[in-house]
Amino acid sequence: YTRLLRDRIIFLGTPVDDDVANAIIAQLLFCAADNPEQDINLYINSPGGLVSSGLAIYDTIQYIQPDVATCCMGMAASMAAILLSAGKPGKRTALEHSRVMIHQPVGGIGGQASDIAIHAQEMIKVRGELNNILARHTKKDVDSVKADTDRNFFMSATEARDYGIIDDIIKPSEDGEDAD
Repeated sequence: YTRLLRDRIIFLGTPVDDDVANAIIAQLLFCAADNPEQDINLYINSPGGLVSSGLAIYDTIQYIQPDVATCCMGMAASMAAILLSAGKPGKRTALEHSRVMIHQPVGGIGGQASDIAIHAQEMIKVRGELNNILARHTKKDVDSVKADTDRNFFMSATEARDYGIIDDIIKPSEDGEDAD
């Protein structure tokens, strides 16, 4: 991974949790401090994960000066789909056979009824926040995003491009060279 970081490549290839988020954030901050003018490339193959951890990565991407180019390789689901959409417009891509999935936040809580009610209200707030983020990056209206995220919504790379989560699809060319 040292070689990748030297080339300003960050790879998210696991579920998003606090430890993974801290490592990704540290790499983003390192690259931003090293050269604030050069793009950072974030490659994603993740089923998503903790919303709070994912939002910490999201906020860092939005905060740092360098453009962050995002690329889905395999799957960007749930929080990982939000991160994919958060790349610099025009620099959000997916490999040809990648999949993207968006949905509402999922969580479980037990305990007293009053505690369950508190957590339910928080999940409703977080869902609204995530829908607003996705609407902002896809240029869709919030009501449309809310309807689409009501259940698991899977997309091919082409469908993710049409939805506005990515801008381009990376396909191999006929002669084996990468095509743009």
